[in-house]
Amino acid sequence: MLYVVITYLWASILLYLLLGGADFGAGIIELFTSRKNKGVTRKTLYSAIGPIWEANHMWLIIAIVILFVGFPVIYTTMSVHLHIPLTVMLLGIIARGTAFTFRHYDAVEDDMQNLYNPIFAWSSFITPLFLGIIAGSAVSGHIDTKATSFLDAYIFSWLHWFAVAVGLFTAAICGFLASVYLIGETDNDHDRLRFAHKAQFFNIAAVLCGILVFAAAFAENIPLLDWVFGNWVGRIAILFATLSLVLMWYLLYQGRIGLLRPLAGFQVTMILITTTYRHFPNIVLLKNGGYLSLLEHSGHEKTVYTLGMALLLGSILILPALFYLIYSFQKKGASQAH
Repeated sequence: MLYVVITYLWASILLYLLLGGADFGAGIIELFTSRKNKGVTRKTLYSAIGPIWEANHMWLIIAIVILFVGFPVIYTTMSVHLHIPLTVMLLGIIARGTAFTFRHYDAVEDDMQNLYNPIFAWSSFITPLFLGIIAGSAVSGHIDTKATSFLDAYIFSWLHWFAVAVGLFTAAICGFLASVYLIGETDNDHDRLRFAHKAQFFNIAAVLCGILVFAAAFAENIPLLDWVFGNWVGRIAILFATLSLVLMWYLLYQGRIGLLRPLAGFQVTMILITTTYRHFPNIVLLKNGGYLSLLEHSGHEKTVYTLGMALLLGSILILPALFYLIYSFQKKGASQAH
């Protein structure tokens, strides 16, 4: 049952990156949209993320609950030593959701829109930035559980080049996902081409940020190259991600957009496999060679068993309802378009 729980943890992180990440990316796109096109961009992203934007955070909640219940030592260590970036990320989620609600559903359109719009856009960038910083910090070896000063314990555990580079890479990936997803939401060639250019921009940004991640890892003696290319799983995953990227751009230029979303999601899945497989089951790498393992630092056996059963039963109840929610809103949008 422990491996069932670990699978759900990994899957929830992946789904939050794919769905919630694209949700954040829609706001990031707004930061890089000209004033004359902002109205159309907002209308398009409303139709894309409006129906399920709240449901996307379900995956983050599931991941947090799994860590809290099934891996209390890991949860405690991360929530203590990374409490600052965690707080900023959560505040970003709150600010973004509040701004989205008021600017979309406010009965009166007034000057307050000038406040809601930048809050939504900038919190959409800040949230995945700090999500990536948290992920980078967890495997960077900078968390010092024996630190005796405030800076060593709570600042330098996350404020370093590698974590910041991973944060920028995460934000770029979110922008890329949103751009690709939004291509399918457009109803004219002009907007489709515009979002295709956004996808190109964020694709290049992701590559540059990826190079920065490797450079920071080399400077801080983090064996990222070995994690990615030092095993056959990583090499195959990178090969598949590259081939799917080439295929995606080929289909886009051919005007065939039906497979773009699955291909973009597949690329991100391959990246996550590449970066997590090599050091599994160690989810947190501590300073001076220590680590926290999903196998060695799990909770009581009965607790893990109960958690696993709850996740399995919950999937039977929740997932069909979620899929029906997505389907019903897509069907409604299609009928309104016609």
